[in-house]
Amino acid sequence: MNNITIGQYVPGDSWIYKMDPRIKIIALVLALVVTFTISSFNHMAVLLVLTLMMILTTGIPFLKMIKGMKALLFLLTFTFVIQVFYVQSGNLLFETDMHLSFSSIGALVVLIVLYNIAKKRTKFKSTLFLAFVFMVFFLQAVLPYGKIFSYEFNLYEGGLYKTGFLLFRILIVVMLSSLLTFTTMPTDLNNGLESVLKPFKVVRFPVAELSMMLSITLRFIPTLLDETTKIMKAQASRGVEFSESKLKDKISQIISLLIPIFVISFKRAEDLANAMEARGYVIGAKRTKIDQMKLGLVDLVSVSILVLLLTFNILVNTGVIHAL
Repeated sequence: MNNITIGQYVPGDSWIYKMDPRIKIIALVLALVVTFTISSFNHMAVLLVLTLMMILTTGIPFLKMIKGMKALLFLLTFTFVIQVFYVQSGNLLFETDMHLSFSSIGALVVLIVLYNIAKKRTKFKSTLFLAFVFMVFFLQAVLPYGKIFSYEFNLYEGGLYKTGFLLFRILIVVMLSSLLTFTTMPTDLNNGLESVLKPFKVVRFPVAELSMMLSITLRFIPTLLDETTKIMKAQASRGVEFSESKLKDKISQIISLLIPIFVISFKRAEDLANAMEARGYVIGAKRTKIDQMKLGLVDLVSVSILVLLLTFNILVNTGVIHAL
């Protein structure tokens, strides 16, 4: 649970904290558009480097950003395996025969047992998981004895490029999205969303309500995760083991975990509603703000750079400018 960092605010005073929340939201949208319209691996790699350099200048602890990536480890590994196996284009870099045999199955069973034992005794669970995935395929390559059936593993240059391209894109999207919540207070995020979506009021779109819902949702993600961690620790102190139980027991344990989470969620929602009403909040009513949002030089420069990147990317995709 501690690996999920979305919705958390990290106090700081660097340049990105001083940006207008409206510009942060617009900049995030433009950056995501640039990310999803890039079709070149080299350009995606450059964008990843620029994103990392920007994060280093914001004062956000880089380890905290990496910690948030751990929640995506399974997705990234699954993407890597699928792309490497199924994308067969470009030059052939490596090939070998893989065997599903009685010897490899026995070794895999032993590997799974050792992995579950080691997982409880090490802090480097991410590294252990990657080593486990590697050994799953390595054992199939070196243990053909008692062969049941075989298949070929071919590693192509195109598969590596495609894998790297998708992994870079996922990392950029997650880091940029996390950067918005890390550096923007929930109140500022709500005001920024309401201001950005203000033109939709013309068609009677509930902009203020939607902005409030989104900001409250982001605000309560870390709170509910903390409550979940507390409940799991309380149940573990009473002898509940979430990782070693049978499937039937795990289902009942999850239910016993979800029920108090729902109760806490409704209780927090009721407390929040009472607090908002006590402070005079009325749905749909026009409200004034004590802090007025103002555009600065950093805001204009940031948006200008992103607009130039988007324009350059469009020109490359349309063939006006040849890709590097």
